[in-house]
Amino acid sequence: MCISGSVGKGGVNHQSDVKTIQILLNLNTDPLTPLAPLQEDGKIGAKTILAIEEFQRRTGMSAPDGRVDPGGGTLKKLREALPRTVTEEILQAIMPGAKPLVVRHYFTALVTSMAAYQINTPLRMAHFLAQIGHESGDLRYSEEIASGENYEGRRNLGNTEPGDGRKFKGRGLIQLTGRANYTAYGKYKGRDFLEGNNPRLIATDPSLAVDVAGWFWSEHGLNVVSDTDNVKAVTKIINGGYNGLDDRTARLARAKCFLAL
Repeated sequence: MCISGSVGKGGVNHQSDVKTIQILLNLNTDPLTPLAPLQEDGKIGAKTILAIEEFQRRTGMSAPDGRVDPGGGTLKKLREALPRTVTEEILQAIMPGAKPLVVRHYFTALVTSMAAYQINTPLRMAHFLAQIGHESGDLRYSEEIASGENYEGRRNLGNTEPGDGRKFKGRGLIQLTGRANYTAYGKYKGRDFLEGNNPRLIATDPSLAVDVAGWFWSEHGLNVVSDTDNVKAVTKIINGGYNGLDDRTARLARAKCFLAL
């Protein structure tokens, strides 16, 4: 569901819903030209209502009412023009908490990695982006905030040498953790991620931060799981439990909205 309540004239106008409709209206540039793009601030006002009415009028609705209802015809038409793939604008819409510069920083790497790991249907993309959105806090974090000390001596992660916990803390948009996993990813890439400052490259190089997420996704068969549209199963594989399931589910719904699912 793209919105939880009605937006526009006489609507409920929850801030998050208003912002979603503002974004959708801005993505429908042709039916609204020459109206100026809306400020995507989540505040209902005359300009947003006018844009809804104008969109309704220009797309042939018989009685423009300036309101968008969940499951209604206006919302359906707003989504018809969406490309069903990830553009920079769509990525920004799916991750509204990300700064535009950060979206631009990761965008090319995301598109490249999704293609490389066959994350190539709207449903797979939606699940992938929902999970990395949660794991990275809308692309804010590519490295675990905690020190990693709690991983010290964790033989199940391959941390057998003093300092391994901190050195091989979680990095990447889906966090790579532990000496064993850094070793495995290094073998896959034909690169050394063990010595010196090399482990930090997983966090500081955007192509690696994204690629390691795609590698994890592929290694754990998450395309097949995503094809079943089971967010709990995807979360269990990534998290080992269901931490953050509500947020992951909400992010999936948002991703589906902007990928026209």
